[in-house]
Amino acid sequence: MSSTVISHSAEHHDSHGHHQESFISKYIFSGDHKMIAKQFLITGIFMAVFAMILSILFRIQLAWPDKEFPILEVFLGKWAAGGRIAPEFFLSLVTIHGTIMVFFVLTAGLSGTFSNLLIPYQIGARDMASPLMNMLSYWMFFVASVIMIASFFVESGPASAGWTIYPPLSAVPTAIAGSATGMTLWLVSMVLFVASQLIGGINYVSTILNMRTKGMDLWKMPLTIWAFFLTAIVGMLSFPVLVSAVVLLIFDRSFGTSFYLSDLVVQGQILPNEGGSPILFQHLFWFLGHPEVYIVVMPALGLTSEVISTNSRKPIFGYHAMVYSLIGITVLSFIVWGHHMFVTGMNPFLGGVFMITTLIIAVPSAVKAFNYMATLWRGNIRFTPAMMFAIGLVSFFISGGLTGLFLGNAALDINLHDTYFVVAHFHLVMGSASIFGMLCGVYHWFPKMFGRMMNTKLGYLHFWMTFIGAYLVFFPMHFMGIDGVPRRYYAFTEFAFMEKWVSVNMLITWAAIVAGLGQVAFLFNFFYSIFFGERAPQNPWKSNTLEWTTPVEHIHGNWPGEIPTVHRWPYDYSKPGHDEDFIPQTVPFSETMSSNFLHDFEGNEEAERIQTEWDAQNRK
Repeated sequence: MSSTVISHSAEHHDSHGHHQESFISKYIFSGDHKMIAKQFLITGIFMAVFAMILSILFRIQLAWPDKEFPILEVFLGKWAAGGRIAPEFFLSLVTIHGTIMVFFVLTAGLSGTFSNLLIPYQIGARDMASPLMNMLSYWMFFVASVIMIASFFVESGPASAGWTIYPPLSAVPTAIAGSATGMTLWLVSMVLFVASQLIGGINYVSTILNMRTKGMDLWKMPLTIWAFFLTAIVGMLSFPVLVSAVVLLIFDRSFGTSFYLSDLVVQGQILPNEGGSPILFQHLFWFLGHPEVYIVVMPALGLTSEVISTNSRKPIFGYHAMVYSLIGITVLSFIVWGHHMFVTGMNPFLGGVFMITTLIIAVPSAVKAFNYMATLWRGNIRFTPAMMFAIGLVSFFISGGLTGLFLGNAALDINLHDTYFVVAHFHLVMGSASIFGMLCGVYHWFPKMFGRMMNTKLGYLHFWMTFIGAYLVFFPMHFMGIDGVPRRYYAFTEFAFMEKWVSVNMLITWAAIVAGLGQVAFLFNFFYSIFFGERAPQNPWKSNTLEWTTPVEHIHGNWPGEIPTVHRWPYDYSKPGHDEDFIPQTVPFSETMSSNFLHDFEGNEEAERIQTEWDAQNRK
């Protein structure tokens, strides 16, 4: 099937390659996977900047809760009357910051960018299985982004039920200001967002299964493709559950049903709802919510695998173990959601089951961390900006992952739940690690996306400001959480035991501001390099994968002639007996007789016989 698709695509490319596209068809409503990847990336960067500004706003409130900043009223109007952020708007800032970062940046920005860019390139396809669906996926994401930001301009303000939108705040439009129109816009935005992800996921899976070039079997795929493939599967199975939760929430809000509501009094008025349970919503939400953690992390791990192997000049350690660990994470991610609900009155036996599965899922994650360190060990490491961010991911993945063992234990979680310990944990293991994975991908594949090189010195500046800033922001939060400081509180001056943490919040806020300034260096580097960066060679990192065999100047169809045939796995670096420290996947074994090993042939008896005869004659 795949060969039929490929040959048809080649004919289409040859017969229509001369066609001149208009500006709109090339840059806006494009069906080319490379352009759609750029659209996802730039939209994701814009959303990340917006979410970062929101976080600095609420960090200012936490650091200086009793001070007035008149400039805030200039920009925020009634939500910062007198220069102080209103308490109800504070929760809106936290809600939209979390929503944008988890879904719009770390899900769509990361997967949408690199799945689109690398899947056709690295498996040897002309484009995605359905360019039309690909284009629809981006534009649904774009419209969802516009609606989410538009909620800041409605009179009642944006949603303020937390990014997890638990009922009853999200289900009763009259509960608080942020439960009204802003919440409705949040729900509409998320339905469009999920539709975008499902369309994209179907496309990714179809392309990987059906459109691999000749010789590209599953065990020759780079770990990036394995990660995108399994991430798409997780998304296709879990995102529909969020839609069902949202639809029932809309029924409760607008049509008088009681799926999540029962025995409520709002402003002295008894609501008619009976028989519902907000715990049902938590089950539905976290059945997506925990796989969502891996929807965010797995693509970052895939990118990191490629960057670490390439820049260590070593084969990735334990390729098969890495694949099986990704598969293990995919399966186990669906049976751990209950660890978010240990404090809901869950049956202790059921809590024990979720605790065990949570601890088990740490094993494949630990395998990946160990394999990264083993790949780095005694490697001929090139410290490119991409490599620095990849190593930074490993650091966050380990330090943040260790705290997950505390939260996965039901007895400990009861004390730590909804404290800053939870904030510290998921911002390190999911937020910071995934952002660093995304940034390592941007620096590594920027030459392939734009045909130019980014500035290395600005890349180093960006790394150190972000890396140090992230640890200064999130590491102290562990100690705040152990002391029982709750998250999402407007000020720490209301309770005597929390007042001692105000100075720590000042440190965290200054660190966040400095880390934010580090992103200014990145933004300048990124957009300046698109137009004025040094022109990139075809294979600047001396990598083995197929994308570096395509021309620097983009053409529709990726390769000008036949798609290359794949002969070997993607991690043949520093092979003894070869005169260079890399062997691209397209080089036949017959051209590297002096560096071949029998296990390279994957049981091909004829190839093993030829190699054995050559060895007998030449290796004496």
